[in-house]
Amino acid sequence: MQGSLVRNRAPRRGRLLVASALLLATVCSSVAVAQPAPQSVARRWNEALLQAIRRSFARPSVHARNLFHVSVASWDAWAAYDPEASGWLFGEKHSAKDVQAAREQAISFACFRVLRHRFLSSPNAFETIPALTQLMVELGYDPTFTSQVGSSPAAVGNRIAAMIIAFGLKDGSNEIDGFAIPDGFYAPVNPPLVVAMPGNPTMLDPNRWQPLTLETFVDQNGNVIPGGTPPFVTPHWGFVTPFALRPEDMSPDRPGVYVDPGPPPMLGGVGDAEYRAGMVEVVKFSSWLTPDDGVTWDISPGAIGNNPLGSNSGTGYALNPVTGKPYEPQFVPRGDYARVLAEYWADGPASETPPGAWNVIANDVSDHLLEKRIGGVGPLVDDLEWDVKLYLSLNGGMHDAAICAWGIKGHYDGPRPISAIRYLADRGQCSSPALPSYDPQGIDLLAGVIEVITPESSAPGQRHAHLAGHQGKIAVKAWKGAPAEPDFQYTGVGWILAAHWVPYQRPTFVSPPFAGYVSGHSTYSRTAAEILHRFTGSPWFPGGLGEFQCPANQYLVFEDGPSVDVTLQWASYYDAADESGISRRYGGIHPRWDDYPGRILGTQLGPRAYAHAITFFGPPTPACPGDLNGDGLVNGVDLSELLAAWGPCADCGADLDGSGVVDGVDLTTLLSEWGGCP
Repeated sequence: MQGSLVRNRAPRRGRLLVASALLLATVCSSVAVAQPAPQSVARRWNEALLQAIRRSFARPSVHARNLFHVSVASWDAWAAYDPEASGWLFGEKHSAKDVQAAREQAISFACFRVLRHRFLSSPNAFETIPALTQLMVELGYDPTFTSQVGSSPAAVGNRIAAMIIAFGLKDGSNEIDGFAIPDGFYAPVNPPLVVAMPGNPTMLDPNRWQPLTLETFVDQNGNVIPGGTPPFVTPHWGFVTPFALRPEDMSPDRPGVYVDPGPPPMLGGVGDAEYRAGMVEVVKFSSWLTPDDGVTWDISPGAIGNNPLGSNSGTGYALNPVTGKPYEPQFVPRGDYARVLAEYWADGPASETPPGAWNVIANDVSDHLLEKRIGGVGPLVDDLEWDVKLYLSLNGGMHDAAICAWGIKGHYDGPRPISAIRYLADRGQCSSPALPSYDPQGIDLLAGVIEVITPESSAPGQRHAHLAGHQGKIAVKAWKGAPAEPDFQYTGVGWILAAHWVPYQRPTFVSPPFAGYVSGHSTYSRTAAEILHRFTGSPWFPGGLGEFQCPANQYLVFEDGPSVDVTLQWASYYDAADESGISRRYGGIHPRWDDYPGRILGTQLGPRAYAHAITFFGPPTPACPGDLNGDGLVNGVDLSELLAAWGPCADCGADLDGSGVVDGVDLTTLLSEWGGCP
């Protein structure tokens, strides 16, 4: 591409295979770190599923369901050999001389059958199905054994799989038709935007989603989608059978919408100013996507993170909350950090989609824990028990997050920035009637970022000189689009016509094929953070520091970079979740008013999923987690005081204000799920 910045070096080999291992560390060598143990059989099947997702279509809602149903397969097979645990679907109880061996066999047959069924028709099934079969052989099982008769662990596993498969065919997902939109359920109100053409002349309603037409559409897993205009992915997902969500959580006025956050800001209606401000911020962030503007940031947990809910205003941590030591500063070019974030979280490491990305994170957290106690309390558990309970909790939450977010997407049908920004700029500027190209429906100006091209600004030697033929049009200082040779070039930012603005994404992808409001990344990530906090008993990564290393000139895929080594770092699971949310704004995929409501939804979904999951585990039940929102308080009273007064269960009297809710969750629901207080 003209104007691309080039580095001369050897070409990268295999650079599309983004590293998928989260590197967890501590800030001082005196703190012990557990060495990874041999993986449990449940972990082996979870890893096989993640690899199958990487080879399949990039459909986050569908894969959240796959992750959950395979987690149910593992859990129900484990619980079948525990007299006190309850299966989610499967209610049989069995005994065995070697319970561990029986569980491993039942889990393997259950997971194998479900996975084979789900991915038999997926892209690259010619790789996925043999890989699944090979895993069965490696584990010592006969993949051709299909009998469901008898009490052998293999037959038990096959019955569990058959039950899950049958359930999935009637759970509202429309699996039988490949998860296609049911007839008459949804049709876009806007004709497609042809991305290669300037502006957005076809948009009829700027408050609704618009399909995109590309010469070739390639999803984020590298699959070519025929036709170049992909339809909305699963707008009907709000009607899929959930895990912990209840019928009363669904809006009575908006079927399919759980935990309704209300409508997004509307251009020309309620929230008009916020609609515009959110889109202006997306353009401003696009102007940061270069490593050569001289701006550097400290991206260590000592400087960023620790945000209040629904914001990015945190200033980090004075000390590592686990070690008590200060974090070492890490100054990097702002543009490198922004680009790395946009790519790292784009669809999760190695494109497992966001719910899969949080499974990668959870697995690596498990590898580095010194002890494994459910909820951080109670007896030590082995790897298999830890994994099956972790996956049920986490992926039950991921499934509910998909149902909640996609139900909202399907109902409110919010636009993506590429549609809204081009639409606004086509009309001119709305900041001042005294300036050229004024239109009340135009875009807000921002000095140095969004400007009108004038004779003065486009004179020779001036910032818009190369746009002199477009006086009166809107120019934006932004990322200039993908370079011709992304292995060797980075584009940088510069003044371009707003009519040509694109997000920081591959030119064969541009934006996800579904509505923006609310952000799936934000909803998934906060939900996962809430669950990991509760399941591990701590909000902090092991050692108070999670890391992911992005080597200079090797990590980025959309273009060359980063220009220096960048290590993403997080103190808490919440910090990582917030970073996932803002990454989509750097990438041009969401405005802030998609991001923050998704984070807030996650604070409701995660605690519910964990509270529901532990009801299946059987006694001894972990201490009732009354501090549902993780702030150290229960309805405003310090949790440590409650525990000292009431013993191990802080929910016996947790409804301190008589509202009938504990940290935003109905108390009767909690008590019925937890079985009261021991």
